[in-house]
Amino acid sequence: MMKAFLEYKNEDTPSSALEETVQSISQSLENGEKALIALEDNIPVGMIRFQLNHEGLYFYRLSVIPEKQGKGIAKNILQHLEEYAKQVDVTTILCKVRMNLQRNIQLYSSVGYTLYDEEIVHKPNGASIKVVSMKKEI
Repeated sequence: MMKAFLEYKNEDTPSSALEETVQSISQSLENGEKALIALEDNIPVGMIRFQLNHEGLYFYRLSVIPEKQGKGIAKNILQHLEEYAKQVDVTTILCKVRMNLQRNIQLYSSVGYTLYDEEIVHKPNGASIKVVSMKKEI
């Protein structure tokens, strides 16, 4: 995940993913967060983290290592996420995406996600980030 999110380190407001640690992620997993990891020859090449909530399945931190991007791994991860959602009888999958990350918005749109909200998220450091909410009914 860290390797994939490094491309955003020079943004005006870098992703908070870059501040996470093995310990903080482990603690989140112990507290009910879930994850799927894509492996190639038993080596992690991509992942997604998610939680179930009252609205459905909410995912975040979809990431593929840079040298494997553009090969369908992210779409494959999203397909597996949908399969998981069906297994637990969830019919809505949701995410939030920074508005300036058009490549990510296009990826989600290409597999059936639609925009349903826009907002400005205010970070603790005073930064403001324009975000779109997307969802897919399955």
